[in-house]
Formats: sequence, structure tokens, C-alpha cells
Amino acid sequence: MGSLQIPTTKLDLFIRSVEIASYLPGRIRLRSKKLLGNLELERQVQQQLRAFPEIARVETSIVTGSILIHYEPERLRQNPDLRKVEEYIMTHARR
Repeated sequence: MGSLQIPTTKLDLFIRSVEIASYLPGRIRLRSKKLLGNLELERQVQQQLRAFPEIARVETSIVTGSILIHYEPERLRQNPDLRKVEEYIMTHARR
């Protein structure tokens, strides 16, 4: 099913539901209109992303709808699921 690019995990579904604003190895910026003014969603996003020990820091803004993810590329790529997500992001980032 991976070749059809159908989301297969919650993380995969999440990544495909946001705009990938920018990507640099170690730093990803996502944007979500659903995050604007939504404290509960901000809490959920923070909780879900911080559950991954491979992610160093997550910054969110309900004012801009921004999610900024900091990580060490080598460490993140040791997790096969996160490596797949990063590969998807690399090919779908606006810049």
C-alpha cells in the first residue's frame, strides 16, 4: 500500500493533513489552519510529537498555526516510521 501513498499510521495521516512549509535536515515547519486559536489541538499536537524521543523540541503557535519540529537527523532516521515521514516531507516541502 505504500506505493499508493495512502496514510497507514496516525503520524502519516497527521503529516498529510498539514502544509509542509519548509524543510531543512533537523528542522521542519508545518502549518495548520485547524491549529489557529485552538488550544486543545495545540496540546494534542505537543503531546503526540513530544512522545517521540527522536524529536528534540516542538514549538507551536495558535496565532500563526505553525508547528516547528527540531531533531537530530541521524537519530530520527534510526526510527523507520519517522525516517519514512522525513522522506515524505523532503519531497513535499514548499521550500
